[in-house]
Amino acid sequence: MALTQAVLCGYYGMGNGGDEALLASLLQMLPSHVSPLVLSGNPEQTRDRYRVAAVNRKDPMAVVQAIRQSQVFIWGGGSLIQDATSALSPLYYLGLMQLAQKLGLTTIAWAQGIGPLKRSHTRWLAHHTFANCTAISVRDSGSAALLSDWDIPFTLSPDPVWAMESQPVERLWDLPAPRVAVNLRSHPQLTPAHITRLTQALIAFQKATQTCILLVPFQKSQDLAIAEAIQPQLPGISKILMLEDPMRLKGLFRGVEMAIAMRLHGLIMAAAEDCRCFALSYDPKVSRLMHDLSIPGWELEQIPDNPNTICQTWLDYYANGTPLSPDQIRFLVDRALIHQEVLQKALS
Repeated sequence: MALTQAVLCGYYGMGNGGDEALLASLLQMLPSHVSPLVLSGNPEQTRDRYRVAAVNRKDPMAVVQAIRQSQVFIWGGGSLIQDATSALSPLYYLGLMQLAQKLGLTTIAWAQGIGPLKRSHTRWLAHHTFANCTAISVRDSGSAALLSDWDIPFTLSPDPVWAMESQPVERLWDLPAPRVAVNLRSHPQLTPAHITRLTQALIAFQKATQTCILLVPFQKSQDLAIAEAIQPQLPGISKILMLEDPMRLKGLFRGVEMAIAMRLHGLIMAAAEDCRCFALSYDPKVSRLMHDLSIPGWELEQIPDNPNTICQTWLDYYANGTPLSPDQIRFLVDRALIHQEVLQKALS
């Protein structure tokens, strides 16, 4: 079969571990006759890490040329079409998808988490663009409900990162066990007072459990400063692990007893690697995962004011909580591979 060139469009090469995991998952699931061309914020890094062709996502001429030279255009996973954090970001992705559709490419919206769409013009444009896609897969029930309201066909499956391959982290086992991973990201609702209380709770938790605390930033620009502020205050052994390779980032959780995480893919990676999870939700996508998998945790505005209450909740879960069962993990992994079937069917 002749090679087919596919432009992969997402929040790639921007230093976000979750989006890099979606790219890694997509590359693992692409049919063998498809040659990927990635739109990346850091094309050189993307080429070196994944051994694929890449162009600068911020270079209009290069992006348009890439689309014109390709036969397929794929939105590669995640919350690309939402206007809660930026009014311009969804227009970038919608504009490129519409260009690809006008040029007659096979267009796939893959593993999407759609919304929130608060602006009427964004909602109208999204409706029109999704309606003209060749194939669509979504990763959550909220996105499925929106497409159902629009009467647009889709496939619903768990996030593809459930099925992403993982790799071991060198020298992780040199750190003392048991280990607890913590991921916090900057957010307007994660106030300095919240960070102070969570830090105090972590101090008490570590004293009570004698665990090694691993602070795991998923995005340097949003997570690292918080990790660097917390680590010097911890009384026991701790380490900041900034892992840019998404497969090693997932593999980290093989050696972790419990994860306290804000980020969606922090929770997914941890749960997929048989780790107990406690969520701090800043976004509806995290809250939906908590609900669907009965993951304990709090919305940011519900974090208790008393650090002792936070600590005691974590201690109770550390002592008595359980990870997902092997059958649950296997089911989610198998279901996540349906995203691969969508690609194979659309690109056959």
